[in-house]
Amino acid sequence: MNTTTKYLLMASAAGILACSPGNEKKAEQPSAETTATGAPTVGQSGVQDATSEPNIVQTAVASKGHSVLVDLVKAANLVDALSNAGPFTVFAPTNAAFYKLPEGTIEGLQKPDKKESLTNILEYHTYVGSLKTDYMQDGQELEMVNGGKVKITKKEGKFFVNNSEIIASIPTSNGVIHVINDVLLPK
Repeated sequence: MNTTTKYLLMASAAGILACSPGNEKKAEQPSAETTATGAPTVGQSGVQDATSEPNIVQTAVASKGHSVLVDLVKAANLVDALSNAGPFTVFAPTNAAFYKLPEGTIEGLQKPDKKESLTNILEYHTYVGSLKTDYMQDGQELEMVNGGKVKITKKEGKFFVNNSEIIASIPTSNGVIHVINDVLLPK
């Protein structure tokens, strides 16, 4: 089934739900986002649901301290991937972490010719599986989505990923976000 057919089926289903008695205000049609080529995107990011627990992307969007990360995820076209069922563990640098990078780095990574580098960096922050700190072990290595490895360490009851402290952990519907105060750079 092609993308257009899937989109039309989703839109039809949303329309049927909207016409059902008692659902007048609950159902919303999926947004018609488009890719850089103008083709409609179909993925979990377009699903409108005000009752379920937010996913990783929705949680990050709601956080004022992660607007740079959200902009970079959008620039790398990873919104749908991180909105899918997962589960994923994302080590999410704060805006302050990104501002520690050399001047012009953030803007440079958003250029179309740097998309591969940007994707590599963002995938180095993402692990397939939901890994809560309760399950982390000192010295544990995780293979990230880009194929690189990060090392988990525990010092004085605190957990670190590649020496960046995990300062908060937020469960989501499709995994967990661990807030960190540094950008992890792949080798």
